[in-house]
Amino acid sequence: MTESSYETVLVEIAGGVATITFNRPDKLNSFNWKMDGEFHEAMWKCEADEDVRVIVVTGAGRAFCGGMDLSAGAEEVFGDAAHKTHDETFKTDSDRIAERSGFWRMRTPVIAAINGAAVGVGMTITTMFDIRFVAEDAKLGFNFVRRGVVPDASVTWTLPRIVGATRALDLLMSGRMFSGRDAVEYGLALSAHPADQVLAVAQEYARELAATTAPGAVAATKALINRFLEHGDRNAAMALETKLVWWSGAQPDAVEGVMSFMEKRTPTWKGSKHAAFPEPVWPAD
Repeated sequence: MTESSYETVLVEIAGGVATITFNRPDKLNSFNWKMDGEFHEAMWKCEADEDVRVIVVTGAGRAFCGGMDLSAGAEEVFGDAAHKTHDETFKTDSDRIAERSGFWRMRTPVIAAINGAAVGVGMTITTMFDIRFVAEDAKLGFNFVRRGVVPDASVTWTLPRIVGATRALDLLMSGRMFSGRDAVEYGLALSAHPADQVLAVAQEYARELAATTAPGAVAATKALINRFLEHGDRNAAMALETKLVWWSGAQPDAVEGVMSFMEKRTPTWKGSKHAAFPEPVWPAD
């Protein structure tokens, strides 16, 4: 196991799974600009690491993430200085924002283990991940409009695609709270569990992915799904998918996948999640 610690997040890597933990439990793991920067750095370091097959994100203590830290007042969060910090970090054009925050463009699957309360950005950031597990009684909410601001983290694009337009309008326009069980009913989370079991369930799921699935095939599958959430040309989707089918079939891991199945053993993958696809999935690739 390898471990690294920032001031506001913890990183542990074991068995191909990186667990990144928001670590401001005395503040319900609420975001400040320090945690924002450290979290993004940790995420992209794990993405670059070939030994990391899956990333699990969770929170220390009883909360997942209590949203943006508003204790210093609105000026600290939304004032000119904060705006300048944001623009210097993310830039203002869409490509640079995607480079920094576009977790959907990662080759590595990202799983949220929502072990407790998640509100505001603490909830929107999970919609940029691939799969969410949640505590049954967790208090969840996209409460932006109740603070006088617009929802963030591209959730106005993402949430309708996850739960449908009507439910997304309900949750985003009302800013109401809902439970982990509700999140499963809405299709926002895969399953709900007692709070003290959520991380274990997510990590077990992640370990199975790391052990049983080929990294290049997973990366391509994730890329195709996210690409065609944006582009609705079915013929183009079929054509690109077919190219990647033939590409994956020519990789060494395709032989290993068949042989391990025939020999009834755990596969030993040698491929890379960063393998070059035969055609760019994202324009910037």
